Amino acid sequence: MRIPRLYVPEAGKCGDIITVTGQAAHHVTQVLRLRPGAVIRLFNGTGPEWDAVLLEGKRTRIRLEIGNAVATVDEPSLSITLAQGIARNDRMDLILQKSVELGVSRIQPLWMQRCQARVRGERLEKRLQHWQGIIISACEQCGRSTLPELLHPADYPAWISEQGDAPIGLMLQPDSRQTLHDLAPPGADIIILVGPEGGLDPEEQRLASLARFTGIRLGQRILRTETAALSALAGMHALWGDFRNH
Repeated sequence: MRIPRLYVPEAGKCGDIITVTGQAAHHVTQVLRLRPGAVIRLFNGTGPEWDAVLLEGKRTRIRLEIGNAVATVDEPSLSITLAQGIARNDRMDLILQKSVELGVSRIQPLWMQRCQARVRGERLEKRLQHWQGIIISACEQCGRSTLPELLHPADYPAWISEQGDAPIGLMLQPDSRQTLHDLAPPGADIIILVGPEGGLDPEEQRLASLARFTGIRLGQRILRTETAALSALAGMHALWGDFRNH
């Protein structure tokens, strides 16, 4: 039986007894319905994992005793930043969840011309908290012990102007003649730039080209933004990364 995994920022040393509240406690007691004595695997987002024993479980509070550190799944062999034009809520949620499962290292949300109305202030903070929750949940499910970095949303023109020294920048561009297969295996970090619904507009493509981003296409069909981002990540791992490793 698979040991349930739980993100607990406070986890840190064998023998510690910690109290966990909020959504994590609710998940353990009300969703998983675990009882005292159950074993839970903890990770704090920075790499290590520990087995822990549930000492006490209430609806909104649990107590855990941290045990020995355990072996973790290696982080992805490719360091990929997904620079994603902010898509509609459900599509953006899917992109975040699946990109974490596919090994993305960091996510840079971008406000672009074809994004829907921007949110700011408290609404933006709530959305960031929601996105962070999706990343945490995806890590718990897929076995990653290091949280991918969620960067603060940026305006595309300002962001792209800072990318001139990017080691490898790839832009999804359906009319490009190049594919991932045409590129040399990367030896450094990769940035993959994906537009929102409707893709990058011509001026955004021009700015990316000036920043030395290489346009690539993913097959012969026009893919939705959520399909494009995930297909690109899977393709890179199939050619150069985790899908080739034993």
